Amino acid sequence: MSFEKILIANRGEIACRVIQTAQELGYRTVAVYAQPDAGARHVLLADEAVCIGPATASASYLNIDAVIDACQRTGADAVHPGYGFLSENAEFARACSAANITFIGPPVDAIHLMGSKRLSKIAMLDAGVPCIPGYQGEAQDDATLLDEAGRIGLPLMIKASAGGGGRGMRVVMDSGDIAEQLRSARSEAKNAFGSDELILERAVINPRHVEIQVFADRHGNVIHLGERDCSIQRRHQKVVEEAPSPAVDPALRERMGEAAVNAARACQYVGAGTVEFLLADNGDFFFLEMNTRLQVEHPVTEMITGLDLVAWQIRVARGEPLPLEQTQVRLDGHAIEVRLYAEDPAQDFMPQTGTVVRWQPAHGAGVRIDHGLVPGYTVSSHYDPMLAKVIAWGENRDDARRRLIRAVEDTRLAGVNDNRRFLAAVLRHPVFARGEATTAFLAEHFADDPTLRPATPAARDWALAAALLCHDHAGAGWSSSAHATFALELAHGDSRQSVSLVRHGNDFDIRIGEQALTVCLQPERVTIDGIQQALTFTRQERSVHIERAGITLAIHDATHDAPDLEGAAGSGAVKAPMDGAVLEVRCNVGDSVTRGQVLAVMEAMKMEHSLVAPLDGEITAVNVETGSQVKGKQTLMVVSCPDGDPDAR
Repeated sequence: MSFEKILIANRGEIACRVIQTAQELGYRTVAVYAQPDAGARHVLLADEAVCIGPATASASYLNIDAVIDACQRTGADAVHPGYGFLSENAEFARACSAANITFIGPPVDAIHLMGSKRLSKIAMLDAGVPCIPGYQGEAQDDATLLDEAGRIGLPLMIKASAGGGGRGMRVVMDSGDIAEQLRSARSEAKNAFGSDELILERAVINPRHVEIQVFADRHGNVIHLGERDCSIQRRHQKVVEEAPSPAVDPALRERMGEAAVNAARACQYVGAGTVEFLLADNGDFFFLEMNTRLQVEHPVTEMITGLDLVAWQIRVARGEPLPLEQTQVRLDGHAIEVRLYAEDPAQDFMPQTGTVVRWQPAHGAGVRIDHGLVPGYTVSSHYDPMLAKVIAWGENRDDARRRLIRAVEDTRLAGVNDNRRFLAAVLRHPVFARGEATTAFLAEHFADDPTLRPATPAARDWALAAALLCHDHAGAGWSSSAHATFALELAHGDSRQSVSLVRHGNDFDIRIGEQALTVCLQPERVTIDGIQQALTFTRQERSVHIERAGITLAIHDATHDAPDLEGAAGSGAVKAPMDGAVLEVRCNVGDSVTRGQVLAVMEAMKMEHSLVAPLDGEITAVNVETGSQVKGKQTLMVVSCPDGDPDAR
């Protein structure tokens, strides 16, 4: 099967990653993009690019007709779907075939079967693959699901039959919550995947999440490339992935690999796929699902095998046999990956939007960073908040872990909140360092971690910010001639700090309260109280973004700001936490509500967010309706106390 030009039906870091290998193999590449992505990195890397619609994914990246049309307009005769979006959409694979376009992925029937958790579980049971007891029947009415939930017992796992990534998935510990969690899972699944079909399973508590990378060709050959451990998760979204798993020995690897190969054979699989298992502490393992695509975490497998999995996908799509037999697969060293997200751990990991004003990925021996970022790119609420993947390899696990910590902390990002500080703390934690983390790791060890609270500037941060903000005040630049005295009022979030300083050229004598510090600025270095270090910062109008150890502190010169009176007496305003769409409004003007009551449900970055009443009172304003597109910090509704004093209760 021959093709010459590959269209990548995706965006972000995975589109960039596929473009790289495709071009190295000599193929011309085509990018597709929604209107806000016109200047995105994947668009700039491809040989050609086609706009396929507006910002919303349903009208662009999920628009099958638009993608096929882009192929035909550019002469692309093959499509690589990446992951997410249309990668596991059987109708898209079928549409490619009908248009004589090679789909670089598995057969339509395999996608359809494994795209349904319900049907795939039935198939795996028939194939003898170990599965978790539960309900995967056709009847989806509330009465049936409630009866089956009672039969299965608690703790209960509710799962969307379609899709993945933790959406449409709920763990229920109290029988009184089952009905509401069924409703919530259905709604999220319908919005994310277009299907509200659910399955139920008995929740396996504190297992490891271990997955097997499989590959199959059109000649009947099926092999596996070892396992990945993806146990550290938050809301069923993977945070850290590594290969090999610290919990898997050669004998267990052989057993799990055989089960994964059997799963692939059962659906006559072709191409790259991943069979996911839950691994109990006694060595028992249970089938979760099969992802019929390349995984986000495929780089850790590439780094310990020395193989290019995208190149393998392309070769298999051309009809070639697998390059290796099972006995030729070798695992060398250890690799760990973390996902860099636009999210704020201090706000319950709320997805963030903003414009990237600085992006400088780390580099070094054994370090790889897959990303789709360029300075000036706007991170919007329309797509998944993952920005990049930071990966490190080492001869042993601790070498890889140590390298990865440094790479995370040395990666520079300013303009949008992110999770680097949290990731570094996870990698440093002694339980992770010992290789003992299960899916309960974050709940057990990070419930009150300092990285889940806002980072606060230390005195040296305030001092450095003050020096940087005043440095060019007199237009002196990097010189020793300027002399001036300043008094500043600085702000970082809700924190305020008064700073006085005297400038002697590039040297500053700074006083913060009773503390005195000296700061000496050089073009790429700074010396604070006699300690010299690298200087990494970005100016943005009257603010400076200071980077250190995985933290970006955006410190603003508030000296001449007008007083902020908004909310000074307490507020009953319910505001959108970020840009997004209103899925449901559950209140009307005049309704009496209680603190914590859900008033509306928003969707942003492919996740649902419940907006709750901040206090007891009465709804006095509703400014949105179902389907409204809203901006971050926009007031959606107002709750007022009967006596007019929102602090009275």
